[in-house]
Amino acid sequence: MVTRKGGARDVIVWQTGTSRLLPRLLAGRRTGPVFLTDRRALSSVALVDVDPGSGRARLSYRGAAELFETHTTGLAGGPYTLHQLRHCGLTHAAEQDASTPMMALSGHTSVRSLAGHARVSAEPWARWQAQRDPAARR
Repeated sequence: MVTRKGGARDVIVWQTGTSRLLPRLLAGRRTGPVFLTDRRALSSVALVDVDPGSGRARLSYRGAAELFETHTTGLAGGPYTLHQLRHCGLTHAAEQDASTPMMALSGHTSVRSLAGHARVSAEPWARWQAQRDPAARR
């Protein structure tokens, strides 16, 4: 069970690569945030955002974004942003025929905002149309 921003709780099913990385990220922890800063949390930080074992704070979105951009600078077309990563994930899901309810797990509250993030390219769109064309020769 994962608690999202705003307190919403979801069950997350990890793919194999992520499942293999999680033990290293968690380092034996069973509660608290997954991604932590390098320093102890200030006393003003909410307890839900603090790792009880180390006292370190949850890595902020801004901190994660800075790290992601720094570590993708050397990649072709980089640096990339976390927002681009989100768009990419939703686009790949849409291109592989993920249903709207499945894609809504991204946290979008409306289909309109979800559709704005999933930008399917011409080839998968044409393939999807062809597979559903009742007049097509088979």
